[in-house]
Amino acid sequence: MPKTKTSSSVKKRFKTTATGKLLRRPAMQSHKLEKKSPKRKRGFGKDRPVHRADRRSVHKLFGRKKAR
Repeated sequence: MPKTKTSSSVKKRFKTTATGKLLRRPAMQSHKLEKKSPKRKRGFGKDRPVHRADRRSVHKLFGRKKAR
């Protein structure tokens, strides 16, 4: 059976660590920033792990067989 292709949008939006964990960018960081606290805006710079419930679907889009 041929390999499945990785979704181009997933390549841009998610990152995997060496141990196989998935990381994502936080939402709500593009506009209306004057209302948001400096602490909250600093947190936008850090990657967050993908929620457990969403891991399987993201792994599928990466073209992998199993989620770790």
